[in-house]
Amino acid sequence: QAGLSADTVRYYERVGLLPEPARSAAGYRLYDQAAVGRLRLIKGAQRAGLRLREIGELLQVADQGQCPCGHTETLLRERLAEVRAELARLRALEADLTRLLERQPDPSCPEATTAAMAWWCADDPPDPLPVLGEEVTTLAQDPSTPDCPCDDCPPGCCQTA
Repeated sequence: QAGLSADTVRYYERVGLLPEPARSAAGYRLYDQAAVGRLRLIKGAQRAGLRLREIGELLQVADQGQCPCGHTETLLRERLAEVRAELARLRALEADLTRLLERQPDPSCPEATTAAMAWWCADDPPDPLPVLGEEVTTLAQDPSTPDCPCDDCPPGCCQTA
């Protein structure tokens, strides 16, 4: 009903996002509508860019009977700032790649139509970073820009789908 795999639901139980459900006589997990609603909330918060750690914080506040609205807004503003910073880095990388592709190739590589292609033809290929700029190093090594909004991808998530 929530559109998640059984592995993902069990993962959410293990990390404390979903309370352990009741069990049938045969040991099967029995989820009620509250659990389905909570799973949908987790999924929606992930779509909004929140990480599981942050979602857990919000759920703890809600589980204590308090409204997590203020904390939610703070987390969303922080995530928006991260997204904007990532977009700026990507725009800089786009500009570097565009400049590289627009540069004329070294005449020693007749098949190359751009400087980028000439890299692979050279007997002693130059380091591309001075051509592209430091942005490539920054983008590749920046731990604040994960490929996934999760802190630790559960089975069925983006990295394991």
